[in-house]
Amino acid sequence: MGGCVSVDIPCDQVVSQTYRCLFGDGNHIHMMKPNLEALDTATRELRERRVDLSRRVSLEEDKGLERLAKVEGWLSRAESIDSEVSDLLREEPTETKRLCLFGYCSKNCISSCKYGKKVSKKLEEVKELLSKGVFEELAEKRPASKVVKKDIQTTIGLDSMVGKAWDSIMKPEGRTLGIYGMGGVGKTTLLTHINNKLDKEVNGFDVVIWVVVSKDLQYKVIQDQILRRLRADQELEKETEEKKASFIDNILRRKKFILLLDDLWSAVDLNKIGVPRPTQENGSKIVFTTRSKKVCRDMEADDELKMDCLSTNEAWELFQNVVGEAPLKKDPEILTLAEKISKKCHGLPLALNVIGKAMSCKEDVHEWRHANDVLKSSSREFPGMEENILSVLKFSYDGLEDEKVKSCFLYCSLFPEDYEIKKEELIEYWINEGFINGKRDEDGSNNKGHVIIGSLVRAHLLMESETTVKMHDVLREMALWIGSTSGKEEEKQCVKSGVKLSCIPDDINWSVSRRISLMSNQIEKISCCPKCPNLSTLFLRDNDLKGIPGKFFQFMPSLIVLDLSRNRSLRDLPEEICSLTSLKYLNLSYTRISSLSVGLKGLSKLISLDLEFTKLISIDGIGTSLPNLQVLKLYRSRQYIDARSIEELQLLKHLKILTGNVTDASILESIQGVEGLVRCVQRLRIINISAKDLTLNMVALGGLRELEIINSKISEIKIDWKCKGKEDLPSPYFKHLFSIVIQDLEGPKELSWLLFAPNLKHLEVIRSPSLEEIINKEKGMNISNVHPPDMTVPFPKLESLTLRGLPELERISSSPQALPSLKDIAHCPKLSLESFQDTNRYVEIEE
Repeated sequence: MGGCVSVDIPCDQVVSQTYRCLFGDGNHIHMMKPNLEALDTATRELRERRVDLSRRVSLEEDKGLERLAKVEGWLSRAESIDSEVSDLLREEPTETKRLCLFGYCSKNCISSCKYGKKVSKKLEEVKELLSKGVFEELAEKRPASKVVKKDIQTTIGLDSMVGKAWDSIMKPEGRTLGIYGMGGVGKTTLLTHINNKLDKEVNGFDVVIWVVVSKDLQYKVIQDQILRRLRADQELEKETEEKKASFIDNILRRKKFILLLDDLWSAVDLNKIGVPRPTQENGSKIVFTTRSKKVCRDMEADDELKMDCLSTNEAWELFQNVVGEAPLKKDPEILTLAEKISKKCHGLPLALNVIGKAMSCKEDVHEWRHANDVLKSSSREFPGMEENILSVLKFSYDGLEDEKVKSCFLYCSLFPEDYEIKKEELIEYWINEGFINGKRDEDGSNNKGHVIIGSLVRAHLLMESETTVKMHDVLREMALWIGSTSGKEEEKQCVKSGVKLSCIPDDINWSVSRRISLMSNQIEKISCCPKCPNLSTLFLRDNDLKGIPGKFFQFMPSLIVLDLSRNRSLRDLPEEICSLTSLKYLNLSYTRISSLSVGLKGLSKLISLDLEFTKLISIDGIGTSLPNLQVLKLYRSRQYIDARSIEELQLLKHLKILTGNVTDASILESIQGVEGLVRCVQRLRIINISAKDLTLNMVALGGLRELEIINSKISEIKIDWKCKGKEDLPSPYFKHLFSIVIQDLEGPKELSWLLFAPNLKHLEVIRSPSLEEIINKEKGMNISNVHPPDMTVPFPKLESLTLRGLPELERISSSPQALPSLKDIAHCPKLSLESFQDTNRYVEIEE
């Protein structure tokens, strides 16, 4: 008929399709509802399995382990299939309404059949993924680099010794090499050369491990250094020495290792450490340094290498290099005197460096004559070699610019041998002792303190790293010798740090000592009631104190500095602590102190109070009780800044440094609005915040040094540079911010705001699932255009970058100039490594 279209479909084909759809193997229409229910149940189980697995993987990563690729793949697939199921279930209401005839048929058979087929297929995929989601191992240790290179100074006359040591190590039959010689002769320098040479030359070793042993032999400390090198220190942090030994043994038995032990004072029991004995079969080696030939015998070294002092010519060459040309060319007599002075150093490299540096700024012949006379008289006074060297080194100490600087140097000897002293902590001690004034820069730092550290480093009296300093053990011996024998009252020191004391010894002369250090021991109990009218500093940090009797503090009227930190079982302080009427500095960090005691609130002269990593929950009353506080540290305590504590903190009119924790975005905004308070913030921990956006004001937080954003849901972090009552700064940025840690942050896809921290040195971003890039190209260009030239190169000073648990991260920055200073990176699966293959810098890439 007109207007009709006839379509011929074979009858058997229609019947066949209809039969398959209604009654065939798939039976997709009739099985739609039960399959949807089964899919919903299976997906919920998959989701729970994914959450549980992610949590377990995070715990492993917190121990320093790296998640396995198969686990990462499963989690990624589970997240993807969850999203696909959600899309599929959105069509469920429409498709189920089409069903009729008790679910055996549909008003749109073709559509329902296709949908039912998708549901069935997805159900099988979910079930299959569930069956594969059982893992015996979730993570593994990240491979350690073969060698950690060390900085090394220019040396004279050491090449032949390096060659001898290398030949000994490389001999197949050689197992243990002992290098011995007097303190300051260059044993550690030689060991450093060996360490770095192992990085340059093919040698077949799997790993090179450097351990500092020191006079205070502690097996736990040795084990922890080895475990840190093997990247298992977090995993075994709380285990016994026996379990650590077993673990170390298990790892090293499967490796060809070389263990470099620096500064042995007695033989170490390798079995107690867990180090397998080197044999010709396993090819492993041990090289150690010591002052004593006896230690070489006790360690059963099959080869010994004695380090002698430099020859006269070598010593003279080194001395000239250290002094420099300018002074030596001023007067012919200076050159003659310089040669005589160099001979008085007895060829000891340490003495030549220290005395040479002391004389490098002296260009008047009279100064050289005086130095020669002083060193000549000290040689007669101390005829023995060891004592003579100490007296020679003391010449450098005597030449320090004033008595305050000398006191600063001697103060460093209160710490144990080879102890890494934090610069800022050391300066804080100096300020409170009155060695330097307490004037601070805008970021809270004390310029004079850093100037003194610099002068002591340049004088070779201290060794320096980025944030710490330490003393050479011979120079520490000199400082202890001065402190114990000096007739000056202000220099009297008693140091028994790191010597395994279980109680306070009876031989301490409390009545005359100005400074006493009992730190890094195992003192559990105090029973004495000392009378110490002159005591100004007392170190009891890093012991096992559980309590302190009130009588202990009764007769310490002059005590200014009291450090009780790292007594991890110490819960409270006696009320008698209020007897310390002169106290200015109190460190209670890493204790279990939970409240400010009545006695503590009586310390009205207190300037610095450190309560970081404590159980403290309230600072109520601190504003009126401790009105002179300049430094208050609350970071990682249980005191979270709120409206009440802001009012309390505002009462501290002299506050210069504040560290703390914030759990509310509105409170953070309030803090930034209180100019006198926010300018003090140096270290800030933002935790458990849920907000659409979070604003950080660069002007207000101008002194911020360290920032943590933990366990929060924040869609966007905004940067503001407006300052109330002031004109906008032309190009503001976080001038002092050097460390940022972002962990478990949900929401942002990029972190372009980090460009406002151009002086950043350390960045960690861990478990931020939505993060796709660090610096977004478009936002980065906008920031650079508005704030040139500070933001031109992303992360120009960044040295350490950790990116972990970021499944979607694909790039750091599109800029080819980014990360010019990077030394170390731990990265994520999707992150391209091409931008880190710059051969001009050392980069350790952890896969």
